[in-house]
Amino acid sequence: MFDYIVIGAGGAGCVLASGLSENRECNVLLIEAGPPDRKREIHMPAAFSKLFKTPLDWNFATEPQEPLNGRRLYWPRGKMLGGSSSMNAMVYVRGRPADFDGWRDLGNAGWGFEEVLPFFKRVEAAVSITGLRSVNPLSRAFLDACQQTGMRLNPDFNDASQEGAGLFRVMQKNGRRWSAADAYLRPALRRGNLTVWTGIQASRILIENGRAAGVEYFQKGSTQQVRASREVILSAGAIGSPQLLLLSGIGPLKQLEAQGISVQADLPGVGENLQDHLSVGESYFCTQPVSLTDIETFTNLVKYFVLKNGPLTSNIAEAGAFVKSQPGLAECDLEFHFAPVHYIDHGFAKPGGHGFSLGPSLLTPKSRGRITLRSIDPLEPPAIDPGYLSDPADMPPLVEGIRLARRIASAAAFDSFRGKPVFDEDDPEAHIRGRAETLYHPTGTCKMGADPMSVVSPQLEIHGIAGLRVADASVMPVIVGGNTLAATMMIAEKAVQMITNG
Repeated sequence: MFDYIVIGAGGAGCVLASGLSENRECNVLLIEAGPPDRKREIHMPAAFSKLFKTPLDWNFATEPQEPLNGRRLYWPRGKMLGGSSSMNAMVYVRGRPADFDGWRDLGNAGWGFEEVLPFFKRVEAAVSITGLRSVNPLSRAFLDACQQTGMRLNPDFNDASQEGAGLFRVMQKNGRRWSAADAYLRPALRRGNLTVWTGIQASRILIENGRAAGVEYFQKGSTQQVRASREVILSAGAIGSPQLLLLSGIGPLKQLEAQGISVQADLPGVGENLQDHLSVGESYFCTQPVSLTDIETFTNLVKYFVLKNGPLTSNIAEAGAFVKSQPGLAECDLEFHFAPVHYIDHGFAKPGGHGFSLGPSLLTPKSRGRITLRSIDPLEPPAIDPGYLSDPADMPPLVEGIRLARRIASAAAFDSFRGKPVFDEDDPEAHIRGRAETLYHPTGTCKMGADPMSVVSPQLEIHGIAGLRVADASVMPVIVGGNTLAATMMIAEKAVQMITNG
């Protein structure tokens, strides 16, 4: 018997397990489906894409997306201690103050920017956030090119305004990745009242008399149970959390009945409201051998392991920009990422030679998707339909983003580097439909609020079930305008305070 059970050891789960275990009178269990985070490529920043489609990746795929030429899109998600914070590009961006004020104005008291800011600062005190140790000359050229196209330089995207171009701040320490497992979990394990189980697949929340009483799980082919005396907290992410709720009988009545699942709470919003940042890149060959292509040389390995610097400390997405697709907008609706390497099809496509990539992602999608069960087998992935471009309002800003990307790449700063474009598609819309991919930011599928489609309260408690909360990116009612890990960890920090204060 444990006081608290946390399901999922990703960016949110590590924060929760650490915070709850600060009370030495509590016993906390953290359950993770994946293994420990021992593989070398986890900790070497530039190697993160080598983890894609390995046993450390959930390796999800979407349903065919008709507006994207019927393509099924690959969705990597970390399956190890640290979750996706052990497999991402380490970018630390809070999001816009207006994002959180918007959450508050939707009926979520306590979630305005001034109220969540202290929890961001807690994250920033715990996590090592730093500048890049080695910046590629192509990234410097990108910043110069952005200025030449009319942007200002922005040294800190977490300052008063996001707008402008700059180098990203990253979650690294001494040139290596510094994940949520590094920052939160390992220090907490020294307390003795935190237990971590890896390789354990949660299959169902045990509900007794309207209250979460524990967790059913698979281990080495057998089904077992573990119980919680206080709370069960779901931190399995925007895919895993709604799937587990549905398997536990919490969700839309008709969907549950169709699967033969006993209904514990009829919550039609479980799995709905799925949002993601859709991204589309332009890639160019580079006429000088300065990109990050083939960087695992003996010299660079020495620089990394001995001197803790060099190109292997790169997060690949070294620089970026926040811009408005139209001048009258109140907030930036596009985020650019620049990579001094060919980054096509998540790094799987290899056009050969040196290159660089840049492109916009849509920060404020109006399109919504959903997560639904394929079967009652917990080991079978759910159906993921992000509904990309299902709202026609999402296409025009991306088209403007592609046009801006081409102007940036054509600026004088790239004259000594720019070769031919990898793609010969002149029509921006056709390029988007054929090439757009996820920016790895699924959110919203257990949204907080008080409306009929909300799943959790502003205290992150599941409507209608006691002793059960969700604290991860799935509770965001609207996706934040930036990379989502920082906001996810903030949510977990705030959840710890709400749980411990009763």
